[in-house]
Amino acid sequence: MTFASPVYLYGLLLVPISFLFLVWAGQQRRKAIARMGEPQLIARLSVDVNTRGRKIKAGLWLGALALLIFALARPQWGETRRTVTQKGVQVMVVLDTSKSMLAGDIKPDRLTRAKMDISELMNRLNGDEVGLTVFSGASFTLFPLTSDYNTARSFLDIAQPGIVSRPGTAIGDSIRTAMLGFDENRTSQKVIVLMTDGEDDQAAMDEAARDAAKAGVMIYPVGFGSSTGDVIPEFDEQGQLIGVKKDRSGQTVVSALNEKALRNIASITGGQYYSATAVGSELDALAGDLNRLQKGDIHQHESVKRHEQFMWFLGVALLLLAAAELIPDRKSRHNGSSGRLIRSLRGV
Repeated sequence: MTFASPVYLYGLLLVPISFLFLVWAGQQRRKAIARMGEPQLIARLSVDVNTRGRKIKAGLWLGALALLIFALARPQWGETRRTVTQKGVQVMVVLDTSKSMLAGDIKPDRLTRAKMDISELMNRLNGDEVGLTVFSGASFTLFPLTSDYNTARSFLDIAQPGIVSRPGTAIGDSIRTAMLGFDENRTSQKVIVLMTDGEDDQAAMDEAARDAAKAGVMIYPVGFGSSTGDVIPEFDEQGQLIGVKKDRSGQTVVSALNEKALRNIASITGGQYYSATAVGSELDALAGDLNRLQKGDIHQHESVKRHEQFMWFLGVALLLLAAAELIPDRKSRHNGSSGRLIRSLRGV
């Protein structure tokens, strides 16, 4: 036998405590009666008190209390086993880790906001598998498709500029890398969620998007940044801000969101473009779209359902309480000595 809520078993301590209280209360009652007058007279007046019945009643109360506590702990025995097939969508998240993602036109910065969105997106998926590809001038898969979201989140911390040594922004290359992470043997929809500011050669992006469409992959770009753009901060090896990025002519580089290119990618593959916000409100619509896509078998696991048995303990406890109420506090009166004594005291 197991218990679904074993913490309630600590309540069994109330049973001996209640028993000791009843013993103490009985002693106090007898002492109070003894102080009332002549012991022999008191004994004769109390001859019709159902002392034995009161003890039985107290025992029934204590038994009912113990059984009610067992019922609260939800005892279980017997089980039903069945194989459960988890269904979901294959989602490869592609994250831009280029230096332009450090721009602060979306707070706290584009990359941090994107990582927060990835973590929150996992909370809104219903069992879908998630993988992560990172890119700047090149790309690689940081972790493959998995339904272990806690482990997946732990990898987000290391997704920083510099994780890919080659500088630049190769969105087309990252799309092809992400496509290698899908399981072609599954019938579930394959989705790429592209989180970037869209700064890349549009022709290369469109070509990769057409390859994805041919493979049945839908791309949902999420654009980070603003159309007006922002400067790109520069940091030293210690992480201290030392200035902003400049081009070869000494002009300050301003990075702007390329929404047109990202919308085009979504259109080619049948996906949907979303513009990132500081509060992540775009995630509701994105998660809603993903949950409506065709789901396939992800993996199988055995489910064990234990049978609840608390109703037996509850039923017996109620019977004990009902039985306790049927026991009278006093014995049935007959024309015996006690009746004559009471009548004599009344002057009858």
